[in-house]
Amino acid sequence: MVPPPPVNKPHVCLSTVLIMSSLVLMDAYLVEQNQGSRKLGICIMVSVGDVCFLLVLRYMAVWVGAEVRTAKRGYAMILWFLYVFVLEIKVYFVYQNYKADRKSLDLLARKALTLLLSVCIPALYVLLVATEHMDYVRTFKKKEDLRNRLFWVVIDMLDVLDIQANLWEPQKKGLPLWAEGLMFFYCYILLLTLPCVSLCEISMQGFSIVPHRMMLYPMLSLLTVNIATLFIRGSNMVFFRDARVSGIFMGKNVLAIVLKLCMFVQYRKQLRHGPAGFSTAPQPQPALQLLKSQNQTPGPEALGRENT
Repeated sequence: MVPPPPVNKPHVCLSTVLIMSSLVLMDAYLVEQNQGSRKLGICIMVSVGDVCFLLVLRYMAVWVGAEVRTAKRGYAMILWFLYVFVLEIKVYFVYQNYKADRKSLDLLARKALTLLLSVCIPALYVLLVATEHMDYVRTFKKKEDLRNRLFWVVIDMLDVLDIQANLWEPQKKGLPLWAEGLMFFYCYILLLTLPCVSLCEISMQGFSIVPHRMMLYPMLSLLTVNIATLFIRGSNMVFFRDARVSGIFMGKNVLAIVLKLCMFVQYRKQLRHGPAGFSTAPQPQPALQLLKSQNQTPGPEALGRENT
């Protein structure tokens, strides 16, 4: 299957470098956490896995680069799902190794792991959306409104990664085993699905994209990120006396709940006023119809009425 031209080669190269560099760095964590012959076996295993993933990425990145200037993001959703699926599996094994070796004092390496995920995952999402290549979005206001929507997606991903990072950053014993597993896989599912929902919403809008009508992602993120993570952090703080809870992200979620509720109320008011409620400016007459109306000559009956 050959993707339709033209292909954005800088986009293909940048996405490939970003994906493979993050996976190789995760492999370095896995290799360094093992010793002896086991270290060699892990090195061979992750190398073979990276080669197989690179073979798939060779075609996926080209297909994504071919649809960058279009209104479709289907291949971008597939690539995102594959990348996060593979990356989070490696993160899980790194997390389990850190959990088994709590006496290790490599706090800097744990913080670096959090920084790596916080940079690579949101950066790939922004790269896959590629608002700078949306030439069909011609007005500056509409493009900035779209960027503001995408910024909320990035903030939600950082919120989810902050919860996940609490599992491997501290050295002392933290949450119960069932709570840690539930938190990790809940964050795993959110990172897999929510950015795909955002990409799907952009793709469904097509060339006539209207950012303020994209309400699917705000509704899902309100329930699964803002309310759910606020409940998770509150439960960890009250029931498990977890002092690592981020008060900044709790405040962010409270503000996000208020802002999104206000946005939903305003959206319902606009729906009651019909399509005119979304735009108060008069619709311009199409140029072709305007030229026809200007060049139209009156018929015989109209000339007869004018003469009488």
